[in-house]
Amino acid sequence: MNTAETLRQRIESDQAVVGIIGLGYVGLPLAHAFHEGGLKILGFDIDQSKIDALKVGRNYLKHLGGEMTTALSKSSRFSATTDFKRLAECDAIIICVPTPLGKHQEPDISYIVNSAHDIGRTLRRGQLICLESTTYPGTTRDDMVPAMLEAMPAGSPKLVSGTDYFVAFSPEREDPGRKTHNTKTTPKLVGGLDAVSSELASLLYKKGVQNVVTVSSAEVAEAAKVLENTFRAVNIALVNELKLILTPMGIDVWEVIEAAATKPFGFMPFYPGPGLGGHCIPIDPFYLTWKAKEVGKSTHFIELAGQINTSMPHYVVDRMVAALNQDSKPMRGSKVLVCGLAYKPNIDDTRETPAAEIIELLADLGAQVSYHDPHVPNFPPMRKHKIEMKSVDLTPAVVKGFDCVVIVTDHAAVDYKVIADSAKLVVDTRNALKGMHNRGARVVKA
Repeated sequence: MNTAETLRQRIESDQAVVGIIGLGYVGLPLAHAFHEGGLKILGFDIDQSKIDALKVGRNYLKHLGGEMTTALSKSSRFSATTDFKRLAECDAIIICVPTPLGKHQEPDISYIVNSAHDIGRTLRRGQLICLESTTYPGTTRDDMVPAMLEAMPAGSPKLVSGTDYFVAFSPEREDPGRKTHNTKTTPKLVGGLDAVSSELASLLYKKGVQNVVTVSSAEVAEAAKVLENTFRAVNIALVNELKLILTPMGIDVWEVIEAAATKPFGFMPFYPGPGLGGHCIPIDPFYLTWKAKEVGKSTHFIELAGQINTSMPHYVVDRMVAALNQDSKPMRGSKVLVCGLAYKPNIDDTRETPAAEIIELLADLGAQVSYHDPHVPNFPPMRKHKIEMKSVDLTPAVVKGFDCVVIVTDHAAVDYKVIADSAKLVVDTRNALKGMHNRGARVVKA
């Protein structure tokens, strides 16, 4: 029996051990999905606090709820560790690590390379390696595999991809806070470096995902993921630019979008905001832009969208300055409440949140800034921002004490009537006060 057939039988009989590197927003839900599918899971993370939390069933990702980690902690088919030598125990290894941008907006795939080194140190015949981290086309074949092989101990037997071990890319499609889809119900793209790897990876993912879509190569799967997020980034930039145009005309961009959305074909509504947040949309298009330079192409359209989206926090602050001026108040010394720190509604995820940049811009202008977020009680340390701040209560008395309230994230748990009734001035970037413009506060849309 050849290596591929042995692995195929182990997967089909639920004997395969699946190792997942990175137990964050992508890796933890994936571990749960595979566990529900009947497989044994071994989780890996460099953060000991996550390992400790999982041992007692405590979920450090609030939007996932507590049932997931409780089930994993009680199961004999799940364990988590910081000991990457145990990767040797795994039949399949899935990499779910961050892919941020560097200081000059260049791709930083160091987390992928480091994970590949960890895998290479114990790589053996019969293992399937899948990368899920969003990245530019070619990363799996040209960066991850060489990194694995260069880390193999001296004197190790030569292993051939597609014969001795197998490699595929399957992009993560997590959307924290979404209720309509989860890891199990979201269709999964899978593309291998060869036909056998594609088949084995697809077979594995079918254990945890209802609908697996196999594509012709890892590069197609990588490019599809970048396209998904670039599509969103470009369309968000379009409505953000429309907002800049329509606002001086006295036209409500949200009403315009709602009107256009009544067309049952040929239109998909996107909504403006104070800037992009999360780990995907603000970052992934720049991966494609960087890779395009390798083949001598410029991505003018994508770069323009990036410029528009990254300028939105500055636009919001400019609108606040102008609104305060109408009240004969300078920004310096004004008390400003930022409502919403998370990058999207109803979760505690602050990755790349535009709220952090808005807070720093306001502080640079001399404003006295506070924030309220029911999901984020303390301002967490971020890659670009380190601010010592705690969420304040949202009561009529508190709101009345601020010169301006800016709504950055429209959480459902926020009582917007308190803001509409008690605030002096509201700068609303999310249309959260729709229908409440005559309750006392002066409302400026931004």
